[in-house]
Amino acid sequence: MPVKTSQDGELDAIEAASRDEISALQLERLKWSVRHAYDNVAPYRKKCDEQGVHPDDLKQLADLALFPFMTKADLRDHYPFGLFAVPREKVVRLHASSGTTGKPIVVGYTQKDIDNWANLVARSIRAGGGRAGDMVHVAYGYGLFTGGLGAHYGAERLGCTVVPMSGGQTEKQVQLIMDFKPDIIMVTPSYSLVIAEEFERLGVAPEDISLKVGIFGAEPWGEGMRGEIERKLGLDAIDIYGLTEVMGPGVASECIETKDGPVIWEDHFYPEIIDPETGDVLPDGESGELVFTSLTKEAFPVIRYRTRDITELLPPTARSFRRIGKITGRSDDMLIIRGVNVFPTQIEEMILRDARLAGNYQLVVTRDGHLDSMEVRCEVQHTLSGQLSPADMQLIGKELQQRIKTNIGVSTQVHVMAYDSIPRTQVGKARRVIDERRRS
Repeated sequence: MPVKTSQDGELDAIEAASRDEISALQLERLKWSVRHAYDNVAPYRKKCDEQGVHPDDLKQLADLALFPFMTKADLRDHYPFGLFAVPREKVVRLHASSGTTGKPIVVGYTQKDIDNWANLVARSIRAGGGRAGDMVHVAYGYGLFTGGLGAHYGAERLGCTVVPMSGGQTEKQVQLIMDFKPDIIMVTPSYSLVIAEEFERLGVAPEDISLKVGIFGAEPWGEGMRGEIERKLGLDAIDIYGLTEVMGPGVASECIETKDGPVIWEDHFYPEIIDPETGDVLPDGESGELVFTSLTKEAFPVIRYRTRDITELLPPTARSFRRIGKITGRSDDMLIIRGVNVFPTQIEEMILRDARLAGNYQLVVTRDGHLDSMEVRCEVQHTLSGQLSPADMQLIGKELQQRIKTNIGVSTQVHVMAYDSIPRTQVGKARRVIDERRRS
């Protein structure tokens, strides 16, 4: 039976269950999912056999550590349908990644998978403060990308009015928000700042924008970015987490009453944190690579899928499920600059500590001989356009350079630029890093 929250919304009973109840459900579903993958996905069965492990060996949750990992390489090696666990005729929808670094990642969904996904995104929107009857402006891209349709079906499932805008056409985005007055926007954090800039250009103050909640995902973002978005759009910024391989948006999502990290919907996804180098499982609270096992997916089960996202598992707060900390970056996106490990979100935090600087930035990494160098390009706020002298901007840059050196330990070249100097992202994720080393 649903239970009431402090916000007069209804929770699924499992969201308020005891840890023992959650663990029992997870073990039951985990045994089914591992057996389902082993029996129906030949490449996965081969990996298990090579590792000398069988579904019968799964007697408690900790036994999952005995089983092999799945990686993005597995998905590409068996492109397009080689990892499906049901006949292709039972797949009602396909989604795929962009495939910019090779073959795209293709995933499939049965009708039950689609229903579960819609329910989990609806749960996520509800956790973010959304309720039936709210209007939701969806500015995630539609199509093969999971963001647009994932958000769309979830909002409809909750009983919301959906504006299926998709990405791009910023002026039209803003016009529709002004005309329709939606309560919620679902969009990438980087593109939300582009939308905010258009409001600024039109002279529309944050308090005059109808949006109350923004549900942001698809790229890492930190607390500094949260503050920037909330200040510019006058809303509560909520973090939703997901990835194509595991389902799409709605694997985890923040609760508006706490805003303390996305709650993992543990009745459908079993999380682990591992040491990225050794693969050993780490205890809750330690930082490492996030690994997910699906518990209910029919068409495309994933068992111990390595997300490459770096985070930690945190104890429950607003719900009975565990949370993940802010994603600091991806293990395969980490920059190593003269021996120092750097994630773009760390630089983002340093930039946004200065109220004179906007959230749009780029990192350009080059190599001179055997030495790496990083240039930080950032912009002043729109409100300061034309008010700062070159000397002022140079001073801001020196202050940021020192802040990065003190807090992160890496030397950089900082160029503070005029507003609108860095290309904006109209669709998809922002390109934060330009790594020229790969071309040399």
